[in-house]
Amino acid sequence: MDIHLVDGTYELFRHFYGLRRFTKGKDRPFGGVVGVLQTIVQMLEKGATHIGVATDHVIESFRNELWPGYKTGEGIDPALSAQFHPLEEALAAMGVAVWPMVELEADDALASAATIASRSRRVARICIWTVDKDLAQCVRGDRIVQMDRRANRMLDADAVRAKYGVAPALIPDYLALVGDAADGYPGIAGIGAVTAARMLNRYGPIETFPDDVLGARRKQALLFKRLATLDTGAALFRDVDDLRWRGPTTAFKAWADRLAAPRLLERCLKVQASAQR
Repeated sequence: MDIHLVDGTYELFRHFYGLRRFTKGKDRPFGGVVGVLQTIVQMLEKGATHIGVATDHVIESFRNELWPGYKTGEGIDPALSAQFHPLEEALAAMGVAVWPMVELEADDALASAATIASRSRRVARICIWTVDKDLAQCVRGDRIVQMDRRANRMLDADAVRAKYGVAPALIPDYLALVGDAADGYPGIAGIGAVTAARMLNRYGPIETFPDDVLGARRKQALLFKRLATLDTGAALFRDVDDLRWRGPTTAFKAWADRLAAPRLLERCLKVQASAQR
């Protein structure tokens, strides 16, 4: 079986702003939510059977205590922010495993889910649907891959190395050196992508760098690596069968009505009926 792990926060942003371009700023109350649900249904229609969606229930995490400039919920459009919790509730009603994260981030949930799923011999491949750079650290060969929906591209370990110049295991070190503007930390001044890759391929992880390579900047680099390293210990589920989609719950009809999207329920029921044949 294949396991599909979806970055619900990214998908919500993607659909919200994609829809806004067509509505000319007249936001629909649940437009982003409907878009994400349509994406999940489409995955089911194409044959996905095991799906989990991670969301940032609370934007801030433990990383904000480590670095004051780390990303927060400040500046998020109120119309978008108001759709986070409805998305989580609607996904659960649709029968999809959803993980609203509080102390950790959605990326940590995806990393944890990939780790748990990888322990099952029944799992042929784990697909992490996100564009976030830090999830590249979870890629393992061609069994755990990152699916970049924006570029319509799958990244296995070879593709990660070709893109960043380092193996997946060194992605936290790479991001620590070059920084990640999306997450709000700058990296080490004067070290770009090419230099970072060269240093890491020569010396290995930052912890094994000779003392004179980073000098006084070593401590900050290790802090940024802590920010970039995903937590894989969240106990999200015990068995991969917990991720099997078995159809919408009875509560989903009310959600489809509330979202003014009756076709969502129809499509879910059609997929469910097809799976039972």
